[in-house]
Amino acid sequence: MYKKVIYILIVAALSISLLAAFITKQFSVNLGAMDWMAHWVSSPVALLLGIVFALTFGATFEKFTKLMSKKMLQYSVIGLGFGMNVNQALASGKEGMLFTIVSVFGTLAIGWLIGRKLLKVDRDTSYLISSGTAICGGSAIAAVGPAIKAKAESMSVALGVVFVLNAVALFVFPYIGDAIGMTMKDFGMWAAIAIHDTSSVVGAGSAYDAMHPEMMASEGVSALEVATTIKLTRALWIVALVLVTPFIMRNDDESEKGGKAWYHAIPRFIIWFVIAILVNTYLLSNSSLLGDDVVNIGTGISGAVNQLAKHLITLSLFFIGAGLTRKTLKAVGIRPLIQGILLWVTISCVSLAYILWI
Repeated sequence: MYKKVIYILIVAALSISLLAAFITKQFSVNLGAMDWMAHWVSSPVALLLGIVFALTFGATFEKFTKLMSKKMLQYSVIGLGFGMNVNQALASGKEGMLFTIVSVFGTLAIGWLIGRKLLKVDRDTSYLISSGTAICGGSAIAAVGPAIKAKAESMSVALGVVFVLNAVALFVFPYIGDAIGMTMKDFGMWAAIAIHDTSSVVGAGSAYDAMHPEMMASEGVSALEVATTIKLTRALWIVALVLVTPFIMRNDDESEKGGKAWYHAIPRFIIWFVIAILVNTYLLSNSSLLGDDVVNIGTGISGAVNQLAKHLITLSLFFIGAGLTRKTLKAVGIRPLIQGILLWVTISCVSLAYILWI
């Protein structure tokens, strides 16, 4: 009974904090002395709490946990679409487009070789780790996971691996760039390619700018600007990856045994995700269609939906982590972590060599 009470208290604490964070950010509310309530929860914290709870107390509210880890994640991914603008991302990232295409598919290929052929990691976990490394960490895993109907333990392991390496990169990359004398543009490109999540890419770029204000002034560009624009372009590949993934991951015997038509492989929530992007790009942000006053309202709505979706994804990570019990962890093993490290180091070194060579 006590573990159920603790479970409920953790969910309540996370929900209150994330709601406070949403309100303060969206409506510019000052909580004063209670401001800490809105800032103590992050994606790694939520996932870690879920994992620690599962390893300590075992499975709790299993049906509810599985339902929330699946449905909340899917609805949140749809909400993320309202924060993406196709035109802006493509316009800002044209210069790094070819580099992005090569690096995305190259990372997926290397991840398959390391995970499946070398380490024999299970198919779903290996693909999730590769997807998170190839595009934008947790967001890519959150989108791809439901598309391949990945189990909670596979999602949790992949997210855990990515978050750990993401945190390491945030602190290490600026010092590596400084040690080898990288330019603002080169470091920005490297950070966007080799660091998983957008938030850490932004953090690393900002840190490098702070370390070299004189270089930023002389070159006329900041590492943060370059890193952010290229990362935005990479984020759009979530759409393409998730649309293609169900066909890549389909079992051969499905088609041979008279399985469903090809279009049934596309998850419904991804269709709504694409619709959300199109609505945000061509309707809510279209001043020529709606006028400036109405567009201000439209962008406010899309921004609010996007922010809420991000907080719900954070909450869903607790439920994903809560499904990673000792039993499932033993079944997964240490090989996914080794795959994540080897893939990350390989991509970091290859992309760095390419940037410095060209």
